[in-house]
Formats: sequence, C-alpha cells, structure tokens
Amino acid sequence: MKSDFLLAITQISAEKNLPSEVVLSAVEAALVSAYRKDNFTAAQNIEVKINPTSGKVQVWAEKVVVERPSDSISEISLDEARQINPEAQQDEAIMVESTPANAGRIAAQTAKQVILQRLHEAEHSAIFEEYAGREGDIVTGLVQRMEPRQILVDLGRTEAILPAAEQVPGERYRVGQRLKVGILEVVRTSKGPRVIVTRSHPELLRRLFEMEIPEIFNGTVALESVAREAGYRSKVAVSASQEGIDPVGCCVGLRGIRIQNIVNELNGEKIDVVMWDQDASAFIANALSPAQILNVALSTEDGIATVIVPDRQLSLAIGREGQNVRLAAKLTGWRIDIKSASAAEAERAEAAEVEEETELEETAKLEEAVTGEEVPAEIEDTREPALAQAEASEPSPALDTELVAPIAAVEPPIRAKPALRFAEDILAVAPPKPQVKSKKKKGSQSRDSARETTEERAVTKRPRRQVEIPIDDEDDVEIPIDEVEVDEDEAEE
Repeated sequence: MKSDFLLAITQISAEKNLPSEVVLSAVEAALVSAYRKDNFTAAQNIEVKINPTSGKVQVWAEKVVVERPSDSISEISLDEARQINPEAQQDEAIMVESTPANAGRIAAQTAKQVILQRLHEAEHSAIFEEYAGREGDIVTGLVQRMEPRQILVDLGRTEAILPAAEQVPGERYRVGQRLKVGILEVVRTSKGPRVIVTRSHPELLRRLFEMEIPEIFNGTVALESVAREAGYRSKVAVSASQEGIDPVGCCVGLRGIRIQNIVNELNGEKIDVVMWDQDASAFIANALSPAQILNVALSTEDGIATVIVPDRQLSLAIGREGQNVRLAAKLTGWRIDIKSASAAEAERAEAAEVEEETELEETAKLEEAVTGEEVPAEIEDTREPALAQAEASEPSPALDTELVAPIAAVEPPIRAKPALRFAEDILAVAPPKPQVKSKKKKGSQSRDSARETTEERAVTKRPRRQVEIPIDDEDDVEIPIDEVEVDEDEAEE
C-alpha cells in the first residue's frame, strides 16, 4: 500500500510536470486539513510528514504540558511529556505524534479535493515562474480558438492570449495555424497565470533578428535601435563591434536570404537595415534612406533636425503618408523637418532681407541716438530748380476765381513783385515768336510763303477777345504775359 501511495505521487508529478517534492508538500497540506476536521480541534496546530522513501505518514499535534490533563486531544501530562522530551516543563507546548488509526471516508474525500486544489495551485505557480522570466522572448504556439476581441494560442503548458491591439493589421489567422509570438506580459490571477503575447511589438522584430543572424546573437553586430509600424514597414539600425565587419551585409545575408526569412515570418513586412553612426547628422541621413540628403542642421535645444533634400527627392524622403520620415524620427529620437532645396533657398533669401532691414533700422536708431535729431526722409523734387527756389522764397498769393481756370492750364510762372495796378501796364508788347524753318523741298517754298501770308491776314482780321481784369487795390494779381493777345498796330501806337 505504501508503494502504491508513492507510485501515485510519482504519477501525479509526471502528469503535471511537477517535482515530487512539490506533490508531497501538497499531499501533506491536504492531510492536515482532513485530520484537523475529524480528529483534532480547529485551533490546534498539527503537522503531517510523509517519508519520501517508505511513504509512511506521521501526524504531529501540538499539546500543552499540564499536571493533570483534562483534554487528551490538546493536553498532556508532565510525565508523558518528559518521556518524549526530557527537558519539557509545565505549561510548555510540545509536538506529539498523534497519527489516527483510520482517517475515514470523509477525511479521504476531503484530502482528495484538497490534493487536487493544491496541485492546481502548484501547477499555476510553476507556469508563472516559468514564463515570468521570459518576457520579451519568442515562443511558438498553435491558434486554438478565435474570439471577437482576442485569439487563444496554445503554448503547450498553458494558453496565451493574443489581444486585438497586439495583432498585426492585415494578418489573417486560422485555427491550427502555427505562430511565433513574443511574450509581452505575465500576470498572476485567481484562475491562474495569464500570459499575454504580441505580434506587433518592436521587441518581436529584435528577437527575430537575434534568432536568424548569428552575429547579433554572439554580440559581433549590435542592434542599436528598432522602429516598426507592424504590417507595413520597419527600420533597424545596426553597428559592428569589430573592425572589418559589414553589419548591414551580415543582416541581409547572401542574396538576402537572412532578411528574407524574417520578412516571410512577418508576412511580407518591409524591413530597412541602416548603418548606425555616432554622429547624429550622419545617422539621420542614413535613417532617411533611400532618399538622398543634401544637408542636416541640428537644434540641440529643441531636439529638431532640419533636413534639406533635392526637389525631386522630397516625396521619397517623406514616404507614403509620411511613413519614411516618421520611422526615421522613431529610430533616431529626433524630430525631423524635411525641406526641399528651393524652399530652403527662398527662406534663406527672405531671412537675409529681414536681417538687412533690421541692420538698417538699428543703424538709423544709433545715428539718431548720437546726433539727438531725427533723420529726415529724403523727398525727391521733380520740378525745375528755378521754380522750386521761387516757390520756396515767396508764398503764392490768393488768385481770383475767374483767373484760376486759364492760369491752371499752364506751368507755374516766375512770380514778380506785385506792382501792377492799371490795365495799360499789364498790356505790354509780346515778343515776336521765332519762325520755324520748314523742312520741305525748295520747289514748294513759294507756295508755303504765300499760304503763311494768307493765314497771317486772317488772324489779323479776327476780332479781339476782350479780357476783363478786375482791379482791386487790396489784392495783388499776377497774370502771365503769354495769355493776353495784343494787336501789333495798337502796340505801335
């Protein structure tokens, strides 16, 4: 019977994949509950020991040493106590072997239930300890059941949960499909440990590189940073710890066989492997590949990198919906602002103009501060110098309303002193007009002279237009001489 008991314990430990010591401790705890219920008091301290070699069960109960015991279950006499422990004293608690002759069917049933419960708890603890230290590792599982918001993946000893947030957009799963997933989190719950796995975390890509590329696994090539948009595109920055090693070539492999295995595992996700550089400018330029970079300006205070690319490379540097620059920003840790060469040149010219204007304003303020006078603005005078000087020397008098219209049609005259008072003084002889030489041929000169003589006679016979000039002693009136028509005959008289 004892051998059957040990055989049952060994079988249970093999089925549950648990150590035999864990199973024995669970059985001992179950027997304690069973014996306390039928043979001892609820508050009494008892212990059960199972010999792992012989399978013998011993029950030890705690009893108090008294001179005359009234309860044999919880008390013991001083003489009996000294037979067990010669140094026992009165009112002292000692452990006494009190193995029942027959535990009974109720105790056996209780022990069975407790044993199963303890075994489940021990199994859950073993699973939790196994997966708690493997967060970030890759495990292979089978899709067991698909639910609306999660997928249950069988990992062998336990079931893992693949939430909808950790699934790759565009991936299709089916029951029985074998998947490589990364352990994201292990949580202890009342129903046992809950293992959460992922397919979209960047750490999964890092572990896949370590599995497929031996140089990364042994430390020859270092994986510096990873940026990923699951299902679409990823960027990986690598560096070599030894000289003469091409880290990008190690990751790509011969004819791309190494990187192709990772791409196939991720269902065709594009992966860019770039060279890591200690210089931030060079690293940002590498991260924006395959676009060509003209210049990178860094602002360490704001953490912004301004990148200038050729005009034809602008869309390639930004990527579809900004994907390329977004991944480069995640990979480098800098905020990247991309500008075309023409836009950068225009901004530079505008900034130069603003700076020049600022310098001119500062120079004007400095001169004003030194001289104490405001620098007048230069006004260009388009008039003739003589007229401008005359107007500046003497203000123009007020003219009569009847003379404003004919006078305004001519250029401003040269003003003289207001000394005219009579019409006879105003009507002076006009100087003769110079004759314009004709450019016609010699044969037509006689006709032209005859025609001019006829026209002069017609002009002479026209009636003269009388000009009424109001005479006012108080107002000084200036009338240009060219406006008055004077008959030559009267002028001679």
